[in-house]
Amino acid sequence: MLTRPAVLLRSEEAALLATIVVIYQHLHYSWLLFAILFFIPDLFMLGYALNVRLGAAMYNLVHTLTLPFVLLLASYLKDWPLSSEIALVWTAHIAADRLLGYGLKYPTFFKDTHLQHIPENKVESLVT
Repeated sequence: MLTRPAVLLRSEEAALLATIVVIYQHLHYSWLLFAILFFIPDLFMLGYALNVRLGAAMYNLVHTLTLPFVLLLASYLKDWPLSSEIALVWTAHIAADRLLGYGLKYPTFFKDTHLQHIPENKVESLVT
């Protein structure tokens, strides 16, 4: 396992996702809000409707951990509980995406990610 980077990266993302869920529960945040916000970052895929380069840039902007971590830090420093809730959901979304193999996008094709090239039948194989 230690010589298989894909397994290691997915293990890290699983651990991050589990940690976020435990923290979220511990803080008694709203699971309804979690469900509502969870897929919001994927709306940034709409940039692909204009062109691949813009789509990759928009998608990557909201699928890196930098912005939710900055929001989490700001929420702590300014005592903004809603911001920390949003940051945790955002981080959970990123971890779940990467756990499933959906990484940051290259400006060549939507399915070219930093983790892998996603084959056409990836979704079908996950369902069956």
